[in-house]
Amino acid sequence: MRIALITPYGREHRNGNWHTASRWARFLREAGHTVRTQVEWDGRPAELMLALHARRSFASIRAFAERFPTRPLLLALTGTDLYRDIHEDADAQQALELAHRLIVLQDRGPDELATHLAAKTRVIYQSSPDIARRSTPANTFEVLVIGHLRTEKDPFRAALATNYLPDSSRIQVTHLGGALSEDMAETAELAQNKLPRWHWAGDVSHQTVLRRLSRAHLLVISSVMEGGANVICEALAAGVPVLASHMSGNIGMLGQDYPGYFPVGDERQLARLMTMAESDPAFYADLLDHAATRRSLMRPEQEASRLRQVVAEFEQNPA
Repeated sequence: MRIALITPYGREHRNGNWHTASRWARFLREAGHTVRTQVEWDGRPAELMLALHARRSFASIRAFAERFPTRPLLLALTGTDLYRDIHEDADAQQALELAHRLIVLQDRGPDELATHLAAKTRVIYQSSPDIARRSTPANTFEVLVIGHLRTEKDPFRAALATNYLPDSSRIQVTHLGGALSEDMAETAELAQNKLPRWHWAGDVSHQTVLRRLSRAHLLVISSVMEGGANVICEALAAGVPVLASHMSGNIGMLGQDYPGYFPVGDERQLARLMTMAESDPAFYADLLDHAATRRSLMRPEQEASRLRQVVAEFEQNPA
């Protein structure tokens, strides 16, 4: 099939949406489809559209639905879609109705949708290939936070948590990700000057992210809004356990009984879990065991198979 794959962010942004679009395009091409990846649909005929982000891709979704009303339109929902936009934005709400299939990235996603929308929803976990472990620093317990500095990620929660670590702790926290505003950059610089255990590496390449993950002890994801973080897949692929804010998108990725949750916005509890991960081998082993179990859902062959199955629902009878 000729597929138009729409993502609101191009390669230069190097964010989660772009990585998802790039990976999905490869999976579909490997299955024999012709895929054009675009930020906005150029109007060229396609037998199927696969769009990421209901609100940001709405112009392309509407244009395709108007021109080809019987051709399949698949829509993958992001965190801001699920937990904000579809509840308050008319364009996002209309996009849900126009789509023939909705895709969510973790198993709590359908909970946000009306019954008639949940019925046409499929879950596709994101994935990462195995990442070989490297030797970890001998005198440091290395904690990473990965992602651009933006409000939805609550990016300074781990920085604040370092205030509550015991003096004897060897924890050092490094944040990998660029600032999306001057205010965020100024806050990061201030935090780095005030908090000796927290370091801001700024915008780095994806290869650098994976290399740092391969030798880290722990990943923190403190988001207040998350549709299914790809960085969780990468951490599990590297054998790195995660401490995550207790919110729907993270629970859908890591499971209800995962032991590494802290309340959203609670740096004291995050500090307690970080300390336990460093000093309590049984707790750290428990995190690793649960992470290994969830890792089985997030392998590339699983993601590719699920995506191809959704597209295959329309191959025999595109209308």
